[in-house]
Amino acid sequence: MYLNKAFIAGNLTRDPELKSLPSGQKVASFSLATNRFWKDAKTGEKKEATDYHNIVVFGRQAETTAQYLHKGSSALVEGRMQTRSWDGPDGQKKYRTEVIADRVQFGARSGGSGSTSASGAEGATTELPEAGQIDVIEYPDDDINPEDIPF
Repeated sequence: MYLNKAFIAGNLTRDPELKSLPSGQKVASFSLATNRFWKDAKTGEKKEATDYHNIVVFGRQAETTAQYLHKGSSALVEGRMQTRSWDGPDGQKKYRTEVIADRVQFGARSGGSGSTSASGAEGATTELPEAGQIDVIEYPDDDINPEDIPF
């Protein structure tokens, strides 16, 4: 048995880019940044590195992602890894590895105090605004079960 499953939690490096395929299906792409921390074995010094992950989302979830996530937003992406290739303008083979998202969970903006909320295939909720910003939360048109709201 083989398994291709990825979980990536990080912050968006740019606003999602929403496009339509020739079939009319929506597709959103964005990048998540994650940090790794470790201790250098020789010096004992704490080290940090940032990794960047390309994310692709399809369908209604792509629209919701593009509407509610912005540069700096936190997100948890669950999906599968996929590498695609094409011939570049210079004739050289180009490669790109992406996470094809099955599910995107929205989190509080980095540095914000909002609660985490979720977006799934069946429904979605928005990320909460920082305290004092606005009094009304606008939810997408999808059916939302009040029992699923975390507050």
